[in-house]
Amino acid sequence: MASPPAAAGDTEAVHDVPPVAAARPENICALAARFGAALRAEGLEVPVGSMIAFLAALGAVGVDTRAKVYWCGRATLVHRPEDFDVYDVTFASFWEGIDPRRLLPQPPAAEVTLAFDDLEGDGADGDSEDDAETIAVRYSPYELLRDKDFADCTAEELAELAQLMSRLRLSAAMRRSRRLQPVAVPRGRPDLRRTVRRALQAGGEPIARSFRRPGERPRRVVLLLDVSGSMESYARALLRFVHAAVVARRRVEAFALGTRLTRLTRELSTRDPDAAFDRAAGVVEDWSGGTRLGESIGVFCDLWGVPGMARGAVVVILSDGWDRGEPAVMVESMARLGRVAHRIVWVNPLKSTPGYAPLAQGMAAALPFVDEFVEGHSLASLEDLADRVAA
Repeated sequence: MASPPAAAGDTEAVHDVPPVAAARPENICALAARFGAALRAEGLEVPVGSMIAFLAALGAVGVDTRAKVYWCGRATLVHRPEDFDVYDVTFASFWEGIDPRRLLPQPPAAEVTLAFDDLEGDGADGDSEDDAETIAVRYSPYELLRDKDFADCTAEELAELAQLMSRLRLSAAMRRSRRLQPVAVPRGRPDLRRTVRRALQAGGEPIARSFRRPGERPRRVVLLLDVSGSMESYARALLRFVHAAVVARRRVEAFALGTRLTRLTRELSTRDPDAAFDRAAGVVEDWSGGTRLGESIGVFCDLWGVPGMARGAVVVILSDGWDRGEPAVMVESMARLGRVAHRIVWVNPLKSTPGYAPLAQGMAAALPFVDEFVEGHSLASLEDLADRVAA
């Protein structure tokens, strides 16, 4: 961008501004008005008073040089120092026909070095041999693990997934409580005790009335994990998820399903995952054994579910649906469970397999009583499960 001359006596040729020098006074007014419109289009505030002052300045000093026109406009049309650059570009474009893109400063070319760095590392050391700018590009291995099938993970990857599962929070939907809570708005049942207490403070007049309405509390979540031989590739990873759910919040119950039913809530209540798994392994006698899902779910309904644990609860069954028992037993057990539970969610790790169909006799018998049938083969699917349980 060409800088304006500093001296007022500059003898720059008159052809620098031929439209003004050769124009009649009425044309000068029109050009000045168009110049003001160009400045407004670039975001500058040019009121009518400034335009009148600009024309008066041109009439006083003349328009025979570029410097006179430039400084008349600079002194009358620009009111903020941060607008000087915009004025210079607009002036050169309007009066001299210079492409504004040629006047914009071009950033200097800089050599940039990319240094790939793991999030688990210490970062770029910054001791480069030259002065070239270094940009550290970080990547996270967790994004790859979120969608990786548990059956395809190595022991190291399962350990990393266990750390991520420990941050996963399983919260259930809310249900109406029998306890009444005070409300600020006049809504619900009248609270006579608080109304009388507040009336005593106002001379016995019940000016402000109090009300109560039923509160809310989270529903109980019951997790039934299949630990049979067909679930061996997923059972240990899903047990990590069950342990995180039991430790994170109250009103979560955990059971193991196999040839028999085993309650694991007390064993998984400790925050040390290794100690919790050792205790769970000590009480589950049929780990990686046979499968009698229908009978185990029936025992749960007899001992815990129907008596109260599953009433109004969200029951999550983590199983591939393979059952050696009779389909009629599964139908009867799931029907009983569906009558008392608020919602039944079946998590099947095999559902993500291309071409999968619930053709196993246990899965086919249970599916009509299931409210949601979801995947459970990866961390991303378990995160989706947590959202569904909280819905």
